[in-house]
Amino acid sequence: MNRFFISAKNISDRQLVIDDLKQLHHIKHVLHIDVGEDIEACDENGIEYIAKLQQSKANVLIFKIMQIKEAQGSFLAKITIACAIPKNVKMDDIVDKLTQLGVNRIIPLVTQRVIVRLDKTKQIERVKRWEKIALSAAKQSHRSVVTMIDPITKLEDLFRQQNNFDLKLIPTLAGNRKKLKEIIDKQRNILILIGPEGDFASEEIAQATEAGCVPVSLGATVLRVDTAAIAVASFIRLYENN
Repeated sequence: MNRFFISAKNISDRQLVIDDLKQLHHIKHVLHIDVGEDIEACDENGIEYIAKLQQSKANVLIFKIMQIKEAQGSFLAKITIACAIPKNVKMDDIVDKLTQLGVNRIIPLVTQRVIVRLDKTKQIERVKRWEKIALSAAKQSHRSVVTMIDPITKLEDLFRQQNNFDLKLIPTLAGNRKKLKEIIDKQRNILILIGPEGDFASEEIAQATEAGCVPVSLGATVLRVDTAAIAVASFIRLYENN
């Protein structure tokens, strides 16, 4: 069944209305959903609806809500991953995979060793692209909420903004580090920093430590940016289900 994300304001009296032009086009002309067919829809609160198309008009689709599923809260931990922007198009894959793994928020990160440098216009374009990828991945993986994509952020600005986490981690190749399994213990709101190829600079690690980040190891091998981001999110999701 096809899944869509809508605003709660479009729901009333057991009816669900879709009037977004892009969604209208997709439903009518790409998916060819006809009157009498069902869809799944999720609002921003994570509430899920099964709804049957009743009326198809030029500028609006009206569905009858057949079933309501309250927000499940299936994941214990809220995960935010601040990930250094890698070369080429790997960030697209990172956003896709992290959304599938149930990461709540992704912060594209600029550090000293990040090679990709974008002007303001390009930054806005990239974030919009990543938002579309997150939306598509959320639909595909049947998530009830879409991963939030933050604006591209400098590392020093991140430390000034992020003060509401139960646990902050910085996987790194240098210095004394803990193992993930030693420190993950039913934490509710976790921030993980993922560095660029070549790791964080030593002064960045010092900054992160001063900001309350705990240095951790992701194992004996050196991982690429995308592998590291996916590995740490996977570990946390696996750990909380055991």
